[in-house]
Amino acid sequence: MEKKILLKDLANCHQENKKVIGGKVNGKVLSLHDIVDDISEVELITSESDERHVFLNHTCSFVLAQAVKRLYKGAILGSSSYEDSGFYYEFQLPHSIREEELPMIEQEMQKLMNEQQELEQLELPYENAEAVLSKQGETLKLELIYEQRERNLIPISKYGEFIDLCSGPHLPSLKFINAFKLNAVSGSYWKGDKENIVMQRISGIAFSSKKELALHLKELEELKKRDHRKIGKEMELFMFSEEAPGMPFFLPNGQLMRNELQNFLREVQEEAGYREVQTPLMMNEKLWRQSGHWDHYHENMYFSDVDEAKFALKPMNCPGHMMIYKNQLYSYRDLPVRLAEFGQVHRHEYSGALNGLLRVRTFCQDDAHLFVRPDQIEDEIKSVLLQIDKVYRTFGFDYSVELSTRPLNSMGSDKLWEKAEQSLKQVLEDLSLPYQLNAGDGAFYGPKIDFHIKDAMKRSHQCATVQLDFQMPDKFNLSYIDEKSEKQRPVVIHRAISGSLDRFLGILMEHFAGSFPLWLAPVQAAIVPVAEVHLDSAEKLKNQLEKCGLRVCIDRSSEKLNYKIRKAQKSRVPYMVVIGDQEIEKNDVNVRVHGGKSSEAMDVERFKNMLLEKIAKRELG
Repeated sequence: MEKKILLKDLANCHQENKKVIGGKVNGKVLSLHDIVDDISEVELITSESDERHVFLNHTCSFVLAQAVKRLYKGAILGSSSYEDSGFYYEFQLPHSIREEELPMIEQEMQKLMNEQQELEQLELPYENAEAVLSKQGETLKLELIYEQRERNLIPISKYGEFIDLCSGPHLPSLKFINAFKLNAVSGSYWKGDKENIVMQRISGIAFSSKKELALHLKELEELKKRDHRKIGKEMELFMFSEEAPGMPFFLPNGQLMRNELQNFLREVQEEAGYREVQTPLMMNEKLWRQSGHWDHYHENMYFSDVDEAKFALKPMNCPGHMMIYKNQLYSYRDLPVRLAEFGQVHRHEYSGALNGLLRVRTFCQDDAHLFVRPDQIEDEIKSVLLQIDKVYRTFGFDYSVELSTRPLNSMGSDKLWEKAEQSLKQVLEDLSLPYQLNAGDGAFYGPKIDFHIKDAMKRSHQCATVQLDFQMPDKFNLSYIDEKSEKQRPVVIHRAISGSLDRFLGILMEHFAGSFPLWLAPVQAAIVPVAEVHLDSAEKLKNQLEKCGLRVCIDRSSEKLNYKIRKAQKSRVPYMVVIGDQEIEKNDVNVRVHGGKSSEAMDVERFKNMLLEKIAKRELG
């Protein structure tokens, strides 16, 4: 039986009512001041629930905004955002806030916390809400409520003298926030539009205990150690230059890793019957208009005039593969046709968004397009999902799966979209793969399955994607001849496993903290001669190992042995080999695994075969 009741009144009946901070109805998170229509659907959230972080971060963003308004005369409120991992608030300010000012803002926030202000939640008619925000001088908030003017009531939140446009969810009291930290200040555009004014974004995170904050700060220190930009410099993997902003230069060590990763991916797709191709970096603008990419991506593309025609550097490989398929006539017996490419693509990113290898302006996609008959769709997608699983298991990644359905700015009929979405659902169910539904986030040409890997720091990265496309074959008039000698449209499956080789390498650098599996490491063994008289033997050993394809270096310095051992340990090389009089006499090597505290003597042949076996199996350890 339905009954309207204030969530706060329902919480008062709970045995741990002092810990209740909100609730959830059909997945929607609510504050205690919200009214619930059906109490049978309510799930109460306490200060110990996992969902508490949303309340903590959202409420703390309000305290941040109030503190900034108190400290900086003329501050105008912009947009805010909150999630489990933190919050931010954007401001229009007369001067730029420096990182050094964050502790001062934190102090003001703590004062507000100590005041223990209670939340007042209002719903006002548009004219009243407009009057309240006008009195506060919140011009940007007025812009936002104008977009909501068709609503009967506008939600307004009030903490003391502080007023904001928001409906929650909020904590019932600030006493639940026992620790918080502001961690960054950066620039942004109002509403994310580069044509709008520049805002200042302050980010932070809130906790229910000081212990949680201490763990968070410890994690941040670990993240600094794992920063792939730091590791890349220390291990001489890649670099950037002002002459090509956002475009990585891979140094010899980094290129070795890139080649190993590419060879592994190539091996996986060759086993699955893919044929590798290569398409031009630059093609005529007409092709991008034909494919539909122009309407969705042209603002992020790079152009050049050639022979009085406009050409574009490719932002993706799809149209080139459509052209290759169209180059010959296929029978239904020839399908599926699986075309793969390690294609370099270019996409413009704002300079403020660039982030080492994780966000660049040019990168290599491990891209593939499968041209299939409708009856082959599910089997081919299953094969792709198994390839993805194999790659991620090789690196020790756990992953989650997301099914994204039709977006607003899509192409094609409802019937085709329904068919495509049903095919993807069926494959996931057949493989017993749990997935989350991400409604409205598909590609403009079809639904997709996205894979999110979880790294050693429990951070999620979206990498692999599988997209089903009934639109592109129509746009390029693709066909095959069926058993009745009639032309039919193939269906296209878009597939990427790493997504971007460059970004995937950056993720691996942070996941392994630079201590890579043996097969991927740029240098696999470091030979440390005890003294200069042992250099010749070290050189012979190096040559012997390199003939087997192993990557080896020698410390030829005249430093003392202990110093050279410490240096080799810091270099993150998987194996260190010490060679001196005793080793030469016995034709042995003294081997220590990176991170190990003891060493083991073994003959050279055994050591060599051990490494080759581990590499062949692509072992993690």
